[in-house]
Amino acid sequence: MRAVGVDLGGHNIAAALVEDGQILERLAEPTAGRTPEAVTDQIADMVSRLADAMGLPVGVGIPGVLDAEREVSLLLPNFTGWNGLRAREMIAARVGRPVKIENDANCYALGEGWGGAARGLTDYVVLTLGTGIGGGIIIGGRIHRGFHGMGGEPGHIVTGTDEPCGCSSHGHLEAIAGADALERAAREAGLHPDLKELWTRRSEPAATPLWARWLDHLGKGIATITHLLDPQAVVLGGGLSRGAGFLDALRPVVLDYLAPPYRRTLDLRTSSLGGDAPVIGAAALAQTRGEEPR
Repeated sequence: MRAVGVDLGGHNIAAALVEDGQILERLAEPTAGRTPEAVTDQIADMVSRLADAMGLPVGVGIPGVLDAEREVSLLLPNFTGWNGLRAREMIAARVGRPVKIENDANCYALGEGWGGAARGLTDYVVLTLGTGIGGGIIIGGRIHRGFHGMGGEPGHIVTGTDEPCGCSSHGHLEAIAGADALERAAREAGLHPDLKELWTRRSEPAATPLWARWLDHLGKGIATITHLLDPQAVVLGGGLSRGAGFLDALRPVVLDYLAPPYRRTLDLRTSSLGGDAPVIGAAALAQTRGEEPR
């Protein structure tokens, strides 16, 4: 079966025409705006270019907290005007075809489980290091959503103190270690906020404090997740995970925060599907009648 998967990001939107887990055609472009009107217009345009005459279902990965029924966007920290909207209905009306929405990191986690770094695993966590920090938790082969549908938000683990988060609270992991927060910190330090280039300069005195703080808070978050869930693996995706030497720099930080029994079982992996994982996961969900594909 075919479907269209869409991955909504604060910096970029990706969309793909997917058949049986394989991408047939893809599009990616900068996010034109973060308001509901701008986003839905852009998604509709991309879907039309991929599958205009096919009437295919569409799955959209949303970077935020959704209600249990996957109808309402409760909290999108890095977008304007989305909180409390009937997001699924709004997108479906603009796209003109059946739409399902899911947390974007849950889509990412399902994609990695079907054919990526978590293939064959039943209990794992995916962290997406992008504009913010998302997460997908798979327990017993199924998405963990929590009683109210708001589970699986590691970006809002508290690792700091008073750092303002886009969700309107403070001290959260993504308020310190998300790309938006890192770019702000770089500017405040007088550095050019090109994070890819800055990572290659992480051993330079001017850049070292920025990355040391990032790794420290990310390490705290992963250690907390490991203590709570005891996963088979933690898979890291998103642009910030692709830097050369990333896992080598992160692993000792995580190990330092872990209790001894967990140090022996820690399995950190980087995504093998990269940006393809969330669109494949979203497309597969769009085809199902139930909660998620099995």
